[in-house]
Amino acid sequence: MGRLVGVDLARALAVFGMYIVHIGPVLSSTHGVCTWVRYLADGHSSALFATLAGFSLMLIAGRREPKTGLAGRQAKARIAIRAVVLLALGTVLAMEYGGVIILGFYGVYFLLALPLLRLSAKALAITAAGLALVTPQLAFVLNSQLSESVQRTIDAYDPLKKVSEVGVLDLLLTGFYPTITWMSFVVAGMALARLDLSAVSFQRRLAALGAALAVGAYGLSLLLAGKDALRSMAEDGKSSSAGFEKASSFGSGSFEAPQRAASELLSAGPHSGTTFDIIGSVGVAILVIVGATVLMDRLPRLRSLAKPVIAVGTMSLTAYVGHFLAQSMLGVSAGESTQTSWIPVLTFILGAIVFAAVWSRFFRRGPLEALLNAATKPAKYVR
Repeated sequence: MGRLVGVDLARALAVFGMYIVHIGPVLSSTHGVCTWVRYLADGHSSALFATLAGFSLMLIAGRREPKTGLAGRQAKARIAIRAVVLLALGTVLAMEYGGVIILGFYGVYFLLALPLLRLSAKALAITAAGLALVTPQLAFVLNSQLSESVQRTIDAYDPLKKVSEVGVLDLLLTGFYPTITWMSFVVAGMALARLDLSAVSFQRRLAALGAALAVGAYGLSLLLAGKDALRSMAEDGKSSSAGFEKASSFGSGSFEAPQRAASELLSAGPHSGTTFDIIGSVGVAILVIVGATVLMDRLPRLRSLAKPVIAVGTMSLTAYVGHFLAQSMLGVSAGESTQTSWIPVLTFILGAIVFAAVWSRFFRRGPLEALLNAATKPAKYVR
């Protein structure tokens, strides 16, 4: 179970990274080591979260070998139900917090991943690479052709847009985490799940691959686009597609921004949504997942000490949704330009660890995880 514990640890780190982005001080107000922590969290935590989502799909559909026959059909039904539930939950939360909520996007990712569940690791890796190479350019072309009048027309007939700030167009193309480019992370995570992460040979190869992807993508971007190539797009108020205000601007849903220049496709900053950004972020995600797995496998004492943190990873949905609800109840501001203190985000991280540690002593699953699991029970009636 060591490799799964490592994945839970990686998932907890992804959750904490998203806390830092949503609650912590903005990048421009940090210094020294804090700047690196804030920068690594920006974009990379959500990319890691999406990669791990793809990994989780294969835990349902069959990790090393895909489930077939009745078991395969029931697994697909479970994933489809999860997708619908997450889309509904994401839509409800988006009514209050806007397009920064990733759960609705997850619902779309899961539905689109259904036809890929039986592919091999090699086929999934090739698919992820192809998506990373093609979709950013396709998204750029589509956004350049998407006029405001066309967008208003589409939104007028969109039922999701009528109830929240995030509609179908946002989910697919113009939102914070557009499906067109973010499916690369999900498929990459699915490919990782097909491998034996507990095998030392695979760990070494994956560590080398992750480092090569990160160094190669970011290095080439710097070479082609100059010293500002790795600048965070979130800090500039731009997104991977249509552009967005800071992730802290709850309730902002759809976002309007100046037309992006084609030269920006050479950048690799967090949330730029370019090929270099995707490849580099996948490399970072691989390094985190493999690193967490190795630590948990090789250092039993550390694994024992890290149990409270690992518990957060086992209930990441609860931890993710909970921090938004807690922000509202406690009146904690999120990433305002005047915020320089790390105390709020550290308090939230500690709170999540304590809650998860206590809850896991009495229950097998987190609160929302238990409800989500219960919602998928009807899948057993699929024949």
